[in-house]
Amino acid sequence: MKKKTHMGIHVIMIITSILFVLPFLIIVGSSFQSQNDLISNGYRIIPKEATLASYKAILASPDSLVRSYIITIFTSAVSVVLGTVMSSSCAFVMTRKDYKYRNVLTFIMFVPMLLNGGMVASYINITQFLGLKNSILVLILPGLVSSWYILLMKGFFSSIPYEIIESAKIDGANEFEIFGRIVIPLSKPAVATIALFYLLASWNEWYNSMLYIDDPKLVKLQYLMMRIQSSIEFLNSAEALQYGAVQAGQEVPQAGARMAMCLLAVGPMLVIFPFFQKYFVQGLTVGSVKG
Repeated sequence: MKKKTHMGIHVIMIITSILFVLPFLIIVGSSFQSQNDLISNGYRIIPKEATLASYKAILASPDSLVRSYIITIFTSAVSVVLGTVMSSSCAFVMTRKDYKYRNVLTFIMFVPMLLNGGMVASYINITQFLGLKNSILVLILPGLVSSWYILLMKGFFSSIPYEIIESAKIDGANEFEIFGRIVIPLSKPAVATIALFYLLASWNEWYNSMLYIDDPKLVKLQYLMMRIQSSIEFLNSAEALQYGAVQAGQEVPQAGARMAMCLLAVGPMLVIFPFFQKYFVQGLTVGSVKG
């Protein structure tokens, strides 16, 4: 009976895994389809007419793509390191029972989750008062601290017995040693989870590039992909043919290019995510049940 149950579970998990992988395989296959093949046969895993036209259209200006990759990698790395350090250190202070303002600080962190100044106030603050327009800092600082991540880390740190911290203080450890040598090593799953959240948020961010960046050398990858997609859509319009931007009968891949851009945008994340996977589930559940 148990063997049949285990076999049924394995079959269900295999089918579920295939259903999850299938859309990704369709994206990969469709990125190599020609525009005519997509129109005639729809999206396919194995294209009938394989072509590199979609990738050639995206890589028409390789310098811009490489530059946007560098900007995105740099800003994501800085955001992960600084954001994780700031969120975890703030959460650590909020869990200290000997800090009498911890409840006030928790309330201050909670308010921005419900209220914010709005886009106009943020734009004026960033461009006029802080002077960050067309600066690489504008791609890092606005998303550097998240109240949600801080409160999430607070829940993680609350599961650590306070007696451990008291013992360390008796042994002469200062606050930095307690935080760096005791709290962080005990919270690796939580720290890895928050770091992954910061990485995904920074990597997929495009809004700040659209609002605050005019210099094409500082454009992030996601926003560059949006601009390429808009250009391809224009080349497929009647106006492009009317003004001579394209020749009559010229094939400009649109749906295939969209799939190719998906692969170029998420490719690095597919490589990085497995390194966080072993911590991810444990990190989400730590702190939900206190011992």
